[in-house]
Amino acid sequence: MPTAITRPTGEELLRCELTHVAREPIDVARAMEQHAAYLDVLRKLGVDVIELERLPGHPDAVFVEDTALVLDEGAVILRPGAASRRGETASVAAELAKHRELFHLSEPATMDGGDLVAIGDVVLVGQTSRTNHAGLKALAHALLPLGMRVKAAGVRGCLHLKSACTAIDAETLVVHRPWVDLRRVEGARLIDVPAEEPAGANVLSVGDTVLVAAHTPRTAELLDGLGYRVRTVDVSEFAKAEGALTCKSLLFR
Repeated sequence: MPTAITRPTGEELLRCELTHVAREPIDVARAMEQHAAYLDVLRKLGVDVIELERLPGHPDAVFVEDTALVLDEGAVILRPGAASRRGETASVAAELAKHRELFHLSEPATMDGGDLVAIGDVVLVGQTSRTNHAGLKALAHALLPLGMRVKAAGVRGCLHLKSACTAIDAETLVVHRPWVDLRRVEGARLIDVPAEEPAGANVLSVGDTVLVAAHTPRTAELLDGLGYRVRTVDVSEFAKAEGALTCKSLLFR
């Protein structure tokens, strides 16, 4: 059974970090409803949902994906690029220790989980303001004994690699190419999202279902036409906080 580690949010979301989008009003009540609906979709797809405690002092804590990389062979506890987020990792590590052997990144490395895309035996690492070269080197060292390779991917115009590129399966990436340099990616099938829906590049595969943001209907139509089982999920309030579908859970088996 797949497992998802998640975390609730509240009024603290209004104080979220923003890098590439302008601050606009967030309807917190609606965001909480959207998050509950997101968890409900995961449960209906057979996912065991673990809800960590809310962290009111950490506005971005709902975006739990940024704290760790979880692979079949182990989990890496990351060191988020925004100093305001580093207090989120301890509780994630405590939960993940029940499921995986843990590895830890340390200073001067910085790395957000949103900058990591695993495809086959490769982990793509987005080079962004949140993830530095020291982080890339430290991750490569941690993953080498696990048989995983690390490759850098240039990112521009968006917060994270997963803003521009997500894996739909072990061979396929959904991408918005203006935001990402994938020249080092070999052999992957690339599905380009409609140019007017760059946010469609962030999808979440759960078993044989692909979750797509409800505000990217053309992306949903594209993937449906390619034979994928698609389900749309409303994350519009979290998009105002520079978040997306993958951000709100750490999904693993």
